[in-house]
Amino acid sequence: MKALIVYGSTTGNTETVADWIGDSLRSRGVEVTVADAAETDAEGMAEGYDAVLLGSSTWGDDEIELQDDFAELFDDLDKAGLQGKPVAVFGCGSTDYTFFCGAVDAIESRAEDLGAHIVGSSLKIDGDPEQDDVLAWTTEVAGFFQGAQ
Repeated sequence: MKALIVYGSTTGNTETVADWIGDSLRSRGVEVTVADAAETDAEGMAEGYDAVLLGSSTWGDDEIELQDDFAELFDDLDKAGLQGKPVAVFGCGSTDYTFFCGAVDAIESRAEDLGAHIVGSSLKIDGDPEQDDVLAWTTEVAGFFQGAQ
């Protein structure tokens, strides 16, 4: 199985989460590519992958406050080839804002609208991530991905 993890991170927290997810999936025998949204072209992004994980931090009071690099990818997500793919979404934010992890909700909704199969519940992290929480979520999501093969 091959999985793609694409993240947008400003402070480094969401990047750390993406790396932890990647390491956890690799330990389960999954071939994983972890990519920064700033360096990822949406065109055909999901081709060749069995599952896609998308992550973006959210910092701000707008309902949809995507991380700057991920915002560009989000605009072209219709070109990514997500239709029929299992997709999971994660991100870091703060409950101090009106819309906690609004980017996660926006990405999940957009992926679903594009025909992706959203697996598991999204992972929304308040503040600094805890590795144990990320690994527990990854275990849940890995079960969905393995069932979709």
